[in-house]
Amino acid sequence: MNQSVQNPQPELSAIRQKMFIDGRFVDARSGKTLPVFNPATGAEIARVPDAQAEDVDAAVRSARATFESAAWQGMLPVERERLLLKLADLIEQHGEELARLETLNNGKLLMFSRMLEVGANAQWTRYMAGWATKIEGSTLDVSIPFPPGVRYTAMTRREPVGVVGAIVPWNFPLLMAMWKIAPALACGCTVVLKPAEETPLTALRLAELVMEAGFPAGAVNVVTGYGESAGAALVRHPGVNKIAFTGSTEVGKIIGRSCMDDMKRVSLELGGKSPVIVLDDCDPAVAVAGAAGAIFFNHGQVCTAGSRLLVHKSRYDQVLAGLASAAEATKLGDGFDETAQMGPMVSATHRDRVVRYIESGKAEGAELLAGGQAQPGSGYFVRPTVFSNTTGKDLTISREEIFGPVVVAMPFDDLDDVARKANDSRYGLGASIWTNNLTQAYRLIPKVQAGTVWLNCHNMVDPNLPFGGYKDSGVGREHGRAMIDVYTETKSVCVAY
Repeated sequence: MNQSVQNPQPELSAIRQKMFIDGRFVDARSGKTLPVFNPATGAEIARVPDAQAEDVDAAVRSARATFESAAWQGMLPVERERLLLKLADLIEQHGEELARLETLNNGKLLMFSRMLEVGANAQWTRYMAGWATKIEGSTLDVSIPFPPGVRYTAMTRREPVGVVGAIVPWNFPLLMAMWKIAPALACGCTVVLKPAEETPLTALRLAELVMEAGFPAGAVNVVTGYGESAGAALVRHPGVNKIAFTGSTEVGKIIGRSCMDDMKRVSLELGGKSPVIVLDDCDPAVAVAGAAGAIFFNHGQVCTAGSRLLVHKSRYDQVLAGLASAAEATKLGDGFDETAQMGPMVSATHRDRVVRYIESGKAEGAELLAGGQAQPGSGYFVRPTVFSNTTGKDLTISREEIFGPVVVAMPFDDLDDVARKANDSRYGLGASIWTNNLTQAYRLIPKVQAGTVWLNCHNMVDPNLPFGGYKDSGVGREHGRAMIDVYTETKSVCVAY
C-alpha cells in the first residue's frame, strides 16, 4: 500500500483541543480527555475534553440563555440570514484548512473533503440561510357557530422549537454538523452540537468560524465526549427542546424512547441497507460503475451505501465479474495520497467490526469474489469486498448494516421478484434503479419502500431534496421545506370579533 503523502497535513499545534461553550474554549470540568486518531496511520493526533453531564449542562444553559435573550428573540430573520451567509463565506475561505483537517481526522480522500465537507457544506448553509426570511404561516377560514353573531378568523404561525441538541456521526463530520446547525439557526433555534468522539476536530474549528461570523456566544456550543456519557446527557437534559440525531438504528431507538418519555421533539436519520437494482436492459459497464460507486464511495461508510446488489439474471454473471475486478483493482491509501482510490475505516474498532461481518459471510456460505480481509500494515484499511449469494440464503451480511466496503449480490427474475427482494429489509433509506426503460422504472419506483429512489445514479443529495427513511431508517425528513417542520412548532391563533 502506497502511503506517500503528496500534500502536507495540517499543523497539529493549530488543532483546537478544547470544547466550545458560551463563546469560549474550555476543558472538561473533570479534566478528563479522550484520544483522537489519524485512521490512515493509527497515530494519536490530539486529545479533546471528555465531557460529562456537568459540561453538557453548562452548554445547554448557555444555549438556553441565548435563545431567551432579547437580542436573539429580537433578531430579524434577515439578520439570521446574513450571519449564515457570512458563515458560508468563512467555510469557503478556510476551506483548504478544513478539508485537510477532515482528511487527517476522518481518513476520507482529500478530494471528497474539499467537495463535500467544504463545497457542499457552503452550499447547504447558503440554501438554509435563505429559509430564514421565508418561514410562513397560513390564514384560515373557520366555521365556529357560537355564540350567535360572533365571527372568527384564524391563522397559524411558525415559532422556533428552542434549544436543539444535535448529535452527528463520524462519516461526514463537518457536513453533518451543518446539516443540523444551519436549519436550526435559520429557524431561530440555538444549538448544542455533540460530534462523534472519533471525529471532533472540524466541529471545534467550525465553532470559531461561527463566532467570527458574528453569532452571539451561546448560539452554537460544541461538547466533545462519548455517546454514552455526553450524548446521553444531552438527550436527557430538560433544557433541550429537540434532538436531531444521525447515526445507527440501535442508538436512534434508544434516543427516540428517551425523547418520548420527556415529550421532546426528535428527528432521526438512521441506518440503511440500500438495494442497487440492475434491470435487464442496463449496459453491464454502466451497472458495474454504478454499483462500485454506490458501495465503495467514502469507503462504504455511508448510510445509503448500496450494500445489496440485485441484478437481473441475464446480466448477473457479467456485472458481478466486472464489479469484482473493479474491487481488486482499487488502490487503498492515505487520504492525502492523490493516487489513492479508497481510504481507511474510521477506527480500529470499526475496522474489526467490518472484518467480523466479512468472516460471517464466508462462514454462512456466501461466495467471496473479491477482497475479504483487512489490509496489512498501519492504519485501519479493509479491502473492498464482493460476495455473491445465488442460493438465496438468509445471510447476516444481507440483513445488517455493515457500514463498510462490503456488497452482497443476488440475481432476480422480474419486477415483482426484485421488489420483494429490495423490500426484504427492516431498513428503507435509499435505493437505486439502473435502466433505460422508463416504463419498467416507473412501475418499480412505487413498489420500492425507501425514502429516496435514484434512477441511474446513487447517493445523490441536494439541500432542496427531502432526505430521510422508511421503517427502521428513521423518523422525519431533513432538507428542503421539510426542515421547517423539524425545527419549528406550529401555533394556531383564533380571533373573535
